[in-house]
Amino acid sequence: MPPKRSTAFIAACSLLGIFVFLRAPTDWRTAPDVQSFTGTVVDRDTIRWDQIPPSKKLVWQNCAAGRQCARLTVPLNHSNPEGDDAVIALVRVPSAFSKDPQRYRGPILINPGGPGGSGVDMVLGPTGNSLSTIVGPQFDVVGFDPRGIGRSTPRISFFKTDAERALWDFAAGAVVNNSDEGVARTWARGQVIGQLAAGTDDGYLKHMNTDQTARDMLSIVEAHGRSKLQFWGFSYGTILGATFASMFPDKIERMVIDGVADAEDYYSDRFSTSLIDTDKVLNSFFTGCFEAGPEICQFWAPSADDIQKNLTTLFESVRSRPVPVKFGSTYGILDYSKLRVTVFQSLYAPFRMFPILAQGLAELAAGDGNTLFSLFRAPPFECACDQKAPTFGIVEDASLALLCNDGEVVPSDLSSAEEHLERMMKVSQWGEVWSAIRINCAGWPKLPKARFRGPFEAKTSHPILLIGNTADPVTPLWAAKNMSRGFEGSVVLQQNSSGHCSVSAPSVCTQLYVRKYFEDGTLPPAGTVCEVVGKPFPDSVSTLSSGTTTGNDQAVFMSSMTAEERELYAAVLELTQTLMVHFPL
Repeated sequence: MPPKRSTAFIAACSLLGIFVFLRAPTDWRTAPDVQSFTGTVVDRDTIRWDQIPPSKKLVWQNCAAGRQCARLTVPLNHSNPEGDDAVIALVRVPSAFSKDPQRYRGPILINPGGPGGSGVDMVLGPTGNSLSTIVGPQFDVVGFDPRGIGRSTPRISFFKTDAERALWDFAAGAVVNNSDEGVARTWARGQVIGQLAAGTDDGYLKHMNTDQTARDMLSIVEAHGRSKLQFWGFSYGTILGATFASMFPDKIERMVIDGVADAEDYYSDRFSTSLIDTDKVLNSFFTGCFEAGPEICQFWAPSADDIQKNLTTLFESVRSRPVPVKFGSTYGILDYSKLRVTVFQSLYAPFRMFPILAQGLAELAAGDGNTLFSLFRAPPFECACDQKAPTFGIVEDASLALLCNDGEVVPSDLSSAEEHLERMMKVSQWGEVWSAIRINCAGWPKLPKARFRGPFEAKTSHPILLIGNTADPVTPLWAAKNMSRGFEGSVVLQQNSSGHCSVSAPSVCTQLYVRKYFEDGTLPPAGTVCEVVGKPFPDSVSTLSSGTTTGNDQAVFMSSMTAEERELYAAVLELTQTLMVHFPL
């Protein structure tokens, strides 16, 4: 049977080896099935994309309960529209008023992050319903797989079979300096993957970049019979949004960019600003655990500093003595790399992950690594060794391709890789994870760069709404404020929470502003700060056990909610509990 690979977003801004080139045997994804509009389970692999004919006109057809799918033909190179084609896969939650021209407001395009995230998977699952609830029934919510990704073709894939890819991934290391030769190994793997990319490229790879993807979005808008874009992009989706807004400033009807990355930093391939607030998020784990007390936080200690010291001790212990894991059919080794990446990944979604992270750390201190090992366990992998990768399956090779194609040419020598790690470690202790993004591009083939690479500034036809959390592990609030300076009239909405993107915590305030913005274009006043409902460590043992977030603070808040606020709270709570947005994948 074909391998089932789940979306990098649904786990989020969400996924996914933290990066394709770091995921090793660890894969930050959830089960391969997603729930449909009716709540029943839809196996995404049962949608026959090969039976949906591509067309230069959008032709929607029912493909799952409450969902419609289409495939749009676009130029592979928008500078040469008479040349080869690419085909973009789309899925939508259709508006309840699609046949009422007085109430129908058109499509809102969604990008889940990455690069390499599947918008199809995001909208196909329950996330699509939650997003539709937030923006309102007058809009279509449209997810698409960007060019080179998933069901869009040509698909970026460097391996002949999924078995080959799995074996290659298994030998990867998740932390660059996990051993004396860690940087050299990461650099060497980058050289190999660059050669694999060059060897499988038949001329399409140079067209796989954010510039061309932005032009695809304009094609999607125009195929809907409209002239301006409505867009909500998370994480890397903010790079895509800022790129589109800078290229086509007169084509903006509404644009929300959420979990904002600094575009100049991204396109330079430095990624030097991403980790500005990462340690701040980890500190919120220490303080939150201490304040919650030992009944709520199982990794509790008499002070936040003590909790931090205990975690450092665990890192040191596991580095020298990895923990064997075997429970049920699951087995493996919880080593330093696995533990570091598990903690790092948990910083993306404190409301969802902090309580179970604390439980796992407490168990690990007692010698049991089962919980931590299973937090981001790879999904079951089944395939025949000679079976070709499915044409429309999700593979993560696209993440590296887009990152390397978008960024500046990375020096190919090992010493430059070592120097980059040193620079990143000065920004944050998590530089040992993040630095691999650039190092893995050191062997990338020298392809022509995209036409548009900045500057990221414009007077858009409608002002942009940027959203940033007080403490985001990979897209700091600073980046949202910095990017806002380039777009006249734009506003930064700050959400007072830790985690990646606004959907990592339930804020009715934030989503009310998002809904209002899409409805009539109203921006929040400059300097607005939105609070969230509840906190990552619930305020009662019963709340923690039930897996809900309905503690005392939330109960009081909900009692004063309007019907609209209750609707929004339910939708964003669903996102907070089920999504992890990732940047990059």
